[in-house]
Amino acid sequence: MNTTLTSVGPTAAAFPLVERIETLLVDLPTIRPHKLSVATMNGQTLMLVKVHCSDGIVGIGEGTTIGGLAYGGESPESMKLAVDTYFRPIMVGQDATAVRALMARIGKMVKENRFAKCAVETALLDAHGKRLGLPVSELLGGRLRSRLPVAWTLASGDTKTDIAEAEKMLDLRRHRIFKLKIGARPLRQDIAHVAAIKRALGERASVRVDVNMAWSETDAAYGMAALADAGCELVEQPVASAAALARLVRRFPVALMADESLHGAESAFELAKVSGADVFAVKIEQSGGLFNAQRVATIADAAGIGLYGGTMLEGAVGTVASAQVFSTFANLQWGTELFGPLLLTEEILATPLNYSEFELTVPSGPGLGIELDEERLAFFTRDGLRKTISVAGQGG
Repeated sequence: MNTTLTSVGPTAAAFPLVERIETLLVDLPTIRPHKLSVATMNGQTLMLVKVHCSDGIVGIGEGTTIGGLAYGGESPESMKLAVDTYFRPIMVGQDATAVRALMARIGKMVKENRFAKCAVETALLDAHGKRLGLPVSELLGGRLRSRLPVAWTLASGDTKTDIAEAEKMLDLRRHRIFKLKIGARPLRQDIAHVAAIKRALGERASVRVDVNMAWSETDAAYGMAALADAGCELVEQPVASAAALARLVRRFPVALMADESLHGAESAFELAKVSGADVFAVKIEQSGGLFNAQRVATIADAAGIGLYGGTMLEGAVGTVASAQVFSTFANLQWGTELFGPLLLTEEILATPLNYSEFELTVPSGPGLGIELDEERLAFFTRDGLRKTISVAGQGG
């Protein structure tokens, strides 16, 4: 019996091929300034990838960073350049169904660029899921949960504003886990800020903090003790080095979470080996893709380290890709932080994501299970429709 598959398209190959790679920079405003120790964000730029295949299927992926280059070595602009210049010639003409083999090929020819690799891998998985009629979670081994708890980050920088925002989220039944961005102000001022918010919310909500590496080890020792007294349950990456994290862990009655110290499975293994954290914040972009995020989670499970589904403040595409992966984790003790689309004032999906009863529903349709609103996307694409309209208005 002849089992050869034939593709639909001009290539007449035995399998669908990658035909074309399209990249877009999409600039979206945020509901308020988002203040971190490393940057203050007044908007978010998404780098979207569309992988066009010879069978007519198009997969989408996203690369996003926090504050441009303030967080790390990649930016949306650099990701676009890398994909256009280096990824494209490696991918075009290759088997679109052999996702892991194609990512291995890319890995041999492109060093680092974990965020860009994640965007491309997401697009390939989205396309293949659509092709097979399966959610991405099923391509990753199968989901264990269809709803994910979602934390909300309070980062206005003003205590009263943050309390009012938290109260609103509780009333809407959208979030009851709150993470406070601290580290940009004097240590004692930050502690007072956290303590005031925890007092106001009481037992109705849990309070955590993210320092984004802003403290010295000495400050962290004082700060973690004070935060524990204030009722804070988790401190994320207070110091920059993994060695300092390991010296701080389990000294205080508050969980210590690694974030920026994690750069994929190898760094996860090194941290686990020295018991360097109580919790890992797993991010698909920092991990270098969805498969690598699963490797990080496996290492954490083996070492008895808790898991938290982190975010790079991705838009809808990156958020759903993260949700698809996190739904497959055997353990997700600390929930997720997949609130990125809620920070944006504009919707680029045909059907918005379902945030309700303090959780996010993981889409169950083929691929990522989402559809872009192409008209809205065209309007917010950099140098696209919005600029055309603006220029035409000036001419009038």
